[in-house]
Amino acid sequence: MLLTPHSQATTPTRRRTAAALLASAVSVCLVAASAPVAPLGVGDRLFPYLGNPGYDVASYDLAFTYPGNNSEPLQAVTTIDAWTTADLDRVNLDFAHGKVESVEVDGDPAEFRSAGEDLVITPEDSVSDGTWMRITVRHTSDPVPAEGREGGWVRTADGLAMANQADAAHLVFPCNDHPSDKAMFTFRVTAPDGHTAVAGGLAAGVQKSGGSTTWTYRTQHPMATELAQVSIGRSTVLHRTGPHGLPVRDVVPTRDREALEPWLQKTPGQIAWMEGKVGRYPFETYGLLVADASTGFELETQTLSLFERELFTEPVYPPWYVESIMVHEVAHQWFGNSVTPRTWSDLWLNEGHATWYEALYAEEQAGKPMRARMKAAYGASDRWRAAGGPPAAPKAPDPARKTGIFRPNVYDGAALVLYALRQEIGRPAFERLERAWVVRHQDDTATTQDFVELAAEISGRDLDGFFQGWLYGEKTPPMPGHPDWKPETPAKPQDPAATPQDPAATPQVPAATPQAPAATPQAPAAKPKAPAKQVRAVGTPAR
Repeated sequence: MLLTPHSQATTPTRRRTAAALLASAVSVCLVAASAPVAPLGVGDRLFPYLGNPGYDVASYDLAFTYPGNNSEPLQAVTTIDAWTTADLDRVNLDFAHGKVESVEVDGDPAEFRSAGEDLVITPEDSVSDGTWMRITVRHTSDPVPAEGREGGWVRTADGLAMANQADAAHLVFPCNDHPSDKAMFTFRVTAPDGHTAVAGGLAAGVQKSGGSTTWTYRTQHPMATELAQVSIGRSTVLHRTGPHGLPVRDVVPTRDREALEPWLQKTPGQIAWMEGKVGRYPFETYGLLVADASTGFELETQTLSLFERELFTEPVYPPWYVESIMVHEVAHQWFGNSVTPRTWSDLWLNEGHATWYEALYAEEQAGKPMRARMKAAYGASDRWRAAGGPPAAPKAPDPARKTGIFRPNVYDGAALVLYALRQEIGRPAFERLERAWVVRHQDDTATTQDFVELAAEISGRDLDGFFQGWLYGEKTPPMPGHPDWKPETPAKPQDPAATPQDPAATPQVPAATPQAPAATPQAPAAKPKAPAKQVRAVGTPAR
């Protein structure tokens, strides 16, 4: 059942409390109307201007009208219901790369201006702490990428899809664009006849009018803005059933329907495999969105993961590799989507776990040893830490690199932390920890410290020293149980082929994807038949 915003007004959640704490961490919640407009943020170390203080979003209602040409702006209306956590004379939303036509707050016209990548709204009357407010923004949403800015809409061969991770949802719609503020979503997408629109969540209605159709989808669980997905194209939607009667729907280019079916039919079994490891699937549906587009990554958008068509159609990829990437995105539904990082420094909890289960699946189903992959990762770990920071203290994104914060240190480097933890506390305790983690923080956000504390609780041990070295150390600690494992000798800086910040230069990450299996000797070293790409993000932007 979809909860309306007002039904939660008297019972602030743990998430709301966390959002209020973040708001208090930045020094401004009450903004004087006479002060200059300025971009704000919730104080994220890696993205200081993402998110905004003073409110907690309960729901988004996003209405897009697609003109039939993915080079033209979409007309859009974004309606936000939110709970205020401070007295507000102004309300900041994250929004850029679209034209704002009008803004209303609680039905009354409001003034608005842009400041950086913020839309700064001045309502007719200030909004008091502890009240509900509804913001309605009429705007355009431009699918043509801004110069030097990637993310948001992805233009496919026949339409559009979304890839908002990590900081690009606000290039599509106005929002509080930070993972700490999860909300319910309703999507209403209107497109000309001949097109099909699908979004995250469950279908809630289809209405035809003239030469167009409007599709409505609603989520049944809260979602971070970076996980929103809308597909518009000349697509076919395929339906099947997963474990416990779970509806599974895939969105594919119509011409590829038969060719993709052997891959798509594997999804129910992959979900069942994950359930055997960590418990029941956490959402109302799942499926693959196969896009005819060149992104360089796969992305775990909630309930409808985005995949490049060529992952399934290029024969260079061995079947075991493709299946492990599919499992990477399935695993993210638990790790990253249901349990969402409270800050972007907690990203390792997403990518480390998705990489862990990707590798474990390859070991159990295809005989690709986890130990060999982790030994290779250990050899490269010091290099990864030098380039991108320790797993739980990653360096800020490099605007010159497509990978952003999605570097090997939070993929195989973070999976290596989990391997070390299993070695340290034993397999039974580790498996109990994994199950407890996704239950305790389901539909919520969580931090690295939450994981550290739960690991100590489950194992009955003080693990602060262990985690300090493995998560925050400049150098990789000795691997428990493997005293013979040694870090590789650092490559000379003048050798461009060995630049540690480039995932393609490390044997542990397939040249085309930071989220793809790190280097196992069996993984393809590159994509010889495909255009060169900087990275294939396998789980988050793969990502």
